[in-house]
Amino acid sequence: MTTETESAYTPAQLEALAADAARELEEASAQEIMRWAAETFGRRLAVTSSMEDAVVAHLASTALPGIDVIFLDTGYHFVETIGTRDAVAATMPVNVITLTPRQSVAEQDAEYGPRLHDRDPDLCCKLRKVEPLNRGLAGYDAWATGLRRDESPTRANTPVVAYDPKRQKVKIAPIARWTQEDVDAYVAANGILLNPLLFDGYASIGCSPESCTRRVLEGEDARSGRWAGAGKTECGIHL
Repeated sequence: MTTETESAYTPAQLEALAADAARELEEASAQEIMRWAAETFGRRLAVTSSMEDAVVAHLASTALPGIDVIFLDTGYHFVETIGTRDAVAATMPVNVITLTPRQSVAEQDAEYGPRLHDRDPDLCCKLRKVEPLNRGLAGYDAWATGLRRDESPTRANTPVVAYDPKRQKVKIAPIARWTQEDVDAYVAANGILLNPLLFDGYASIGCSPESCTRRVLEGEDARSGRWAGAGKTECGIHL
């Protein structure tokens, strides 16, 4: 994680900067948005990746080679997801940083009981995703994510740049305006690494328990396989 420099911005300055960029970059290409982020924040910019694919990590590496790519190892991932993380670290000009929760799965089970993800998925996500990310982003001014507007109704209004008030950082979604066809074209043109589960019926890949991630049925949106039937659509990172 970055320790090279102190922030050049106050929270108020970051908020104003994000508001200006949201207006100015709404129609910009993903590459232009990432270049702006790299030029503005330098090494105080990170990328988060679920290792569903390496699209945003690749985009970011073209603007800022060696950029930190943050991966949250919840202890519940599919082996394919861990394999994708390792492949990204080995083959791309990025610095993959793996964050872990304060408790192992066994320690969490001992305190909260087994299969917390079935009984209280919001708490499980908070402990194993949200809190580790909050700690991991402490040394950055901005973070980029792969959110897209077409993924689900809850993401339809995702701005390309926004202020993240909970973390007091600028949040960048360079591919927010992309469609799945845009993603597929970028993957094909650049030989982007993909999680093998995308070829096995999974359209959005999270933790491995079926209550967290299942295959998507025909006609469902990409996020419908996450926490199916639980009335939950987000892990909490983007709320």
